[in-house]
Amino acid sequence: MTRILSVGGGILPDVGVPLRRRSGRSVYRESRPVAAVDGVVESVWTGLVGCRRPLRVFPDGCVDLVWDGTVLAAVTTVRGVLRHELPSAEWTVGLRLRCGVGGAVLGLPMTELSAGATPLRDLWAAGARRAESELAGCGTPGEARTVLEALVAERLRDVEVDGLSLAAARALSAPGARTDRVAARLGVSERGLRRHVRHDVGVGPKELQRVLRFHRFLKRVEAVARDQASLADVAADLGYADQSHLGRECRRLSGASPGALVRSWTGRNVPD
Repeated sequence: MTRILSVGGGILPDVGVPLRRRSGRSVYRESRPVAAVDGVVESVWTGLVGCRRPLRVFPDGCVDLVWDGTVLAAVTTVRGVLRHELPSAEWTVGLRLRCGVGGAVLGLPMTELSAGATPLRDLWAAGARRAESELAGCGTPGEARTVLEALVAERLRDVEVDGLSLAAARALSAPGARTDRVAARLGVSERGLRRHVRHDVGVGPKELQRVLRFHRFLKRVEAVARDQASLADVAADLGYADQSHLGRECRRLSGASPGALVRSWTGRNVPD
């Protein structure tokens, strides 16, 4: 999963670096985590950021553990767009937790975690403060990455991730998935599925399904921008009732229309 953001009108992948910018030299790189944390970490990313800048973080159901050069924080949003100020830094490093493991790894129900950036020291106390001290001494993104992966690996020795919410998130991301069938396939009641997903993601299965579908739309923005697909085609492919349905969901979750997101990528007009 790639979290999509926008900065200064452009669309970006993940925390702080543009997918395409019409100026500047920001760079974003994503890679696989080490095997010890691969079960709960989807990817490791590095951003070469530069100047301070505002971001719009779109919901994706995931949690990123982010070192911005000053604070190690858990950054999340699942109910709607998040306005986040990225501080000036030579580079930032983060680990993206897989959708469905946030509550288990962080150690609290995700319904209790406010959207935005929560200092990890508020959740993991001494372990997070020790990691911040080590991160402050890192001279390269690679060194910081190693510290973050070691921190999560240590955390996994103390917590149990049962995998049900992770499997539910994967199943709910499929077009046409039904929550009752997902619950039956996983061997739980619909109420049990809702309880697990709310704990580990922060919203119930139906809302998560809407977020995951919107996220699939974000991955198709480039194709629309390159005239390889139309918004109507994408809406149909993703299971929206029609293009208007896509528009309503897009505005609710991002604060912008589908055409506006495409225009921010291309700099040209695309009809909604």
